[in-house]
Amino acid sequence: MEAGYRVHLANPAAIQQYSGLKYTNDHSDARWLAHLLRLGVLPQGYIYPKAERAVRDLLRKRAHLVRQHTAHVLSVQNIMVRNTGARLRIKRIRELPPPELKGLLPEVDQSLAVTSSLAVLDCLSHQIKALEQTVQKRLKHTPAYMQLLTVDGIGAILAQTITLESGDMGRFPTVGNYASYCRCVDSTKLSNGKRKGQGNVKNGNPYLGWASMEAAQFALRFNARAQRFYQRKLAKTNNNTILARKAVAHKLSRACYYNMRDLVPFDAMKAFG
Repeated sequence: MEAGYRVHLANPAAIQQYSGLKYTNDHSDARWLAHLLRLGVLPQGYIYPKAERAVRDLLRKRAHLVRQHTAHVLSVQNIMVRNTGARLRIKRIRELPPPELKGLLPEVDQSLAVTSSLAVLDCLSHQIKALEQTVQKRLKHTPAYMQLLTVDGIGAILAQTITLESGDMGRFPTVGNYASYCRCVDSTKLSNGKRKGQGNVKNGNPYLGWASMEAAQFALRFNARAQRFYQRKLAKTNNNTILARKAVAHKLSRACYYNMRDLVPFDAMKAFG
């Protein structure tokens, strides 16, 4: 692309060759891709702009460090519960002086395991905060990011994730395409009105799927219309909390699409009725 070539990113999950071929190699595959491109039916993926990839990858690294942080927190709490019978919060464990911490655990090796995990937690917390500050500076005045902050249930981290993972909203023809990309649309195969199986439920962006479900969870705390919509879905799905929360996530993903495309603030009335 930097040299001026027109690049097509083919989607291998949506490309199938004739199954009756006895022999294929790189040359036959290239001819098949060229044939599909000539016919205008080559399934293509979105090429994320190079200038914005670094910030997106930085936020993904932050999510990776947060998962590691959570794993170390659970490990420390597990050690304390198994050996002391008390479930202490990680903040309380950090505040314990080393002599008192050693007194709680019967073995020196166990105390060393806890202190080593606490040292790693301090390092992870420092790095996570540094990454968050850097991403915040990059997106501080981005119009789409500012509009997402008006959505009930979406804070700084979720707004950053949705903004960077969505990219250019012009690549989504309809709001349904965007909701599907967020993994908020059912995946079913129907024939003559009867269900014949299930499609690829993981087709879409996993980071947007996570952000949509997290936003739904927080929206249920702070938005009365979202709560009423959730209760109606619970009644229709025999108290299936997962399906009801997924329905809220679907509504929020559609609202985010219009927020970022039209640069308008969130309207709970339009989103949930």
